[in-house]
Amino acid sequence: MADDLDSLPEMTSAGVDGRWLRPTGDVPGEPRWGHPGGLQVGLHPLLGPRGLLRIFTPYLDQPTHRMLNYIAIEPIAEGETDRALSEIEMSTLDEGERGKRFWSADDRSDLTPRDPLQPARGVVETVDGVERLRVFVLIEPYDNGADVAVRLSFRADRPREVAIATWRNGASVPLAYVVVTATMGNYARLRGLELADRTVSPAELWPGFERTDFTEHARFPLADFRRGPDGSATVSATPDEVDHSAAAYADDTNFVWKYEGLRARQFWRADEPTDDLEVLVNARWAYWASASPIPGGPSFENFELLEPFRDGQEFTFGVERLD
Repeated sequence: MADDLDSLPEMTSAGVDGRWLRPTGDVPGEPRWGHPGGLQVGLHPLLGPRGLLRIFTPYLDQPTHRMLNYIAIEPIAEGETDRALSEIEMSTLDEGERGKRFWSADDRSDLTPRDPLQPARGVVETVDGVERLRVFVLIEPYDNGADVAVRLSFRADRPREVAIATWRNGASVPLAYVVVTATMGNYARLRGLELADRTVSPAELWPGFERTDFTEHARFPLADFRRGPDGSATVSATPDEVDHSAAAYADDTNFVWKYEGLRARQFWRADEPTDDLEVLVNARWAYWASASPIPGGPSFENFELLEPFRDGQEFTFGVERLD
């Protein structure tokens, strides 16, 4: 981790403003928003690949720059089945860089590309009696013609979650889906998908899998979600280890995969689900871009909700301590 920190550019750290953590307005500034002691979201050039939202959870006793998970934005154009991959596609704004540029704005209609180190502060407003911090993340157009905007919304009364809404910009091709996927379940070695009446594991879904690629996706319909009295639909993923620090890693495992912090449950919630809502998961036996086996066997990697796209579609991602 110390070596990685050397690659961070100089910037003014996000600061506490009332009940929120957000950029100070100084440039260059850290692109990070959320709750001072709760869940936070950041953008590149914070550590890690381009084209991904970073999820920080300091309440899990993790270092300041250690992210628990990444979230990718993956649009699927109408009439197509392949996803556009925000992390993998080459940038057209930054020559030679892999991963689409993400930058921030207070206004969704302002599509002017900006340096991520000129972050918007976000807008604080009260909705239904609850104070919220909201900021938009803009993304350069994808290779398939998709052009989307993302809104991050933090509620003062829910410090361990963020709502992520998506819109199609005017120049975009029509979209069938905009997949908002948590992409790094292997880091926490998530192995329990908690459904309404059962918990399923990678070992059950893909018995004997020992390859270095991804498994196929497993899909579960709305009937398998846990439902709230308000009609919301939730699905969670948890590790099966009691003590992450006891894991025995292969000698060639990159240090970035060695988990730091407390155990946690990661979840997605749809507050206004349609009958088409599904949860999808896949798994890996080896850590990404390596042949290093994951301690304990395959774990879930991508964890996402899928529903036909509509403007303003919003899903909430959260992380709760287990201990």
